Amino acid sequence: MVFGAVLLLGALSLLAYNQQEAAQADEAVSDVMPQVVEQILQRREQTDETALPEPEVPLELLEPEDLEMTEVEIDGYGYIGYLSFPALELELPVMSDWDYTRLRIAPCRYAGTLKGEDLVLMAHNYTRHFGRLSELTEGDSVVFVDMDGETTVYEVVAMDILAPTAVEEMTSGAFDLTLFTCTYGGRSRVTVYCDRVKES
Repeated sequence: MVFGAVLLLGALSLLAYNQQEAAQADEAVSDVMPQVVEQILQRREQTDETALPEPEVPLELLEPEDLEMTEVEIDGYGYIGYLSFPALELELPVMSDWDYTRLRIAPCRYAGTLKGEDLVLMAHNYTRHFGRLSELTEGDSVVFVDMDGETTVYEVVAMDILAPTAVEEMTSGAFDLTLFTCTYGGRSRVTVYCDRVKES
């Protein structure tokens, strides 16, 4: 009887802790998102609007430095842009690198780049992070706006539940954009694969 009460108390404490972390993550996104958008607008204003667009270079001809993404520091952390999920009515800032501290603030880049067509982003399963990824369906749009104001539109082409050890499946570069988050309990990864919508 006492053991059961201890287990129940432990479960309630864990639930309260998770809810507190989710609330802090929600607040962090709400604080950072306007700053990311403001930085993008400022960078656009600084760009010469009369400049001709750079010609698109085939991926195989790009040098490693050409693949790098613009990073802007906000509150001591680097950001590379933001994600928009129209079907979920959700916009999220994206950090340039990941660690467990950063993951409590916003989604993070796990690997890859936009120009490399192999960008992999991860986030906790908080509701205001990637907790609703499983609600996406094939054909839904995912939009990424980088810190230079360049907009890339993707389409969800596949979804999967993977083991935490299935790193190759997430980072192989088979898809232009891969998004993943833990399931509750952390035993699997909800994974969403997207391909870029080519301009007509």
